[in-house]
Amino acid sequence: MAFSPFFRMALVLGLLSAIGPFAIDMYLPALPAIGASLSADVGAVQWSLTAFFLALGVGQLAYGPVSDMAGRKAPLYFGLGLLLLASMGCALASDVHTLVALRFVQGLGAAAGMVVPRAVVRDLHTGTEAARLMSLLMLVFSVSPLLAPLAGSAVIALAGWRGVFWVVAVAALAGLVLVHRALHETRPAAQRVASSLGSALAGYGALLRDGHYLGLVGIGGCSMAGFFVYLAGSPFVLINHYGLSPVQYSLAFSVNAAAFFASAQFTARLGRRFGLVPVVKAAASGAGITMTALLAFYLAGGDQLAVLLGLYFIASAFMGLVIPTTSVLALEEHGAIAGTASALMGTLQMLIGAAAMGLVGLFASDRPLPMVVGMATGALIGVLLTWTTLGAAGSRRVAQQGCA
Repeated sequence: MAFSPFFRMALVLGLLSAIGPFAIDMYLPALPAIGASLSADVGAVQWSLTAFFLALGVGQLAYGPVSDMAGRKAPLYFGLGLLLLASMGCALASDVHTLVALRFVQGLGAAAGMVVPRAVVRDLHTGTEAARLMSLLMLVFSVSPLLAPLAGSAVIALAGWRGVFWVVAVAALAGLVLVHRALHETRPAAQRVASSLGSALAGYGALLRDGHYLGLVGIGGCSMAGFFVYLAGSPFVLINHYGLSPVQYSLAFSVNAAAFFASAQFTARLGRRFGLVPVVKAAASGAGITMTALLAFYLAGGDQLAVLLGLYFIASAFMGLVIPTTSVLALEEHGAIAGTASALMGTLQMLIGAAAMGLVGLFASDRPLPMVVGMATGALIGVLLTWTTLGAAGSRRVAQQGCA
């Protein structure tokens, strides 16, 4: 079956974007086993996840401007090569401190695959067409959270937790081949002339003074923070507290991920009909209401796995509308520095997520309540930011973007 250039680009960008998260999702079922193998407690093992996210965020600050100055492909080659080497090191790690350090290096490599595809989307499209490409990219991206935990469980059963990192190394190598053979350069040399370190710093300065941009980044960041808290806590809560096997955990995780990515496919259609701003307002509010209900259930003494998974399924669907839409709106007015704007967005959102994960990790246990408190707090702050950023003034500013 032949794909149109539009769908082919979505496939390539989605696969490149998925390699970094693949390095996260695939080893989630192994977290308890890693702790036992390396004689590390829950908090220490979770730091291997937090370190990855911190590097994933900070690394984007460099890749974004470099992709504006050197084109989109060169940073991908470097990042995927670094991810390949670090993954091999993780597979050979003999203690948790070495694993954490190498996971940080892994995150630095994976950051290229997070920032550059978003910049490519902005190179090619704006408005609802950008939202359509972004949602298709996320559909392909969904391969990671849907299948990686299951694949991880199978690899762990066959080769132990170290086998997971060997598979990630192979994925990084496949990404290098994909960049070489299937991705064309979307940042021509003529457009790079005005890009330099000075222009990158000036661009970051302008973005940090743009309250509308920061508000949109923050809305997406709060949604991601709740997801990161679930990412770090759910293996221990679902496996140790609720007694799921690694395979059952992987299935539960995949179902919630499916809600996120399935709903993301409606962003362009809903944006054309109602406008992108109303979509964000309704979806962020829906996620906030759902997570408040989940928090109230646990605060009242409830403790049911079906309630946790059911309500988080609904919240995930709402977040699937929030994140791609706010990404498009945040980049809309910054096409000349799309790489820089994409990088800062990714960095701030990853740091928000890592901070939330680290804070909740201070109170982490096998019990669900600390995790649920962190998830609900992120959703409610997101609602506040949504209505602060996209009130009457914010709506007027982007009123025409949904029809672009």
